[in-house]
Amino acid sequence: MIEALKSDDIVDKVGGRFKLTALIQRRLKEIVVDGSRPLIEREGRTDLELVVEEIRQGLIEPDFSATDYEPPAS
Repeated sequence: MIEALKSDDIVDKVGGRFKLTALIQRRLKEIVVDGSRPLIEREGRTDLELVVEEIRQGLIEPDFSATDYEPPAS
């Protein structure tokens, strides 16, 4: 299992487990299906590990502009 997913830090960073799951799915689709380039070096990581690390580093974030949700201040 990916160590970053064991901690609630990444869940809190994006506003909940559902939002984290949706963000991971969207980014995985961009990389696997659409052919987007990862924002970090692969270094032997799987696609899922890449996405989680991108989120952990703050390189990708959920877009809440279409909702009234205010993410917690970092």
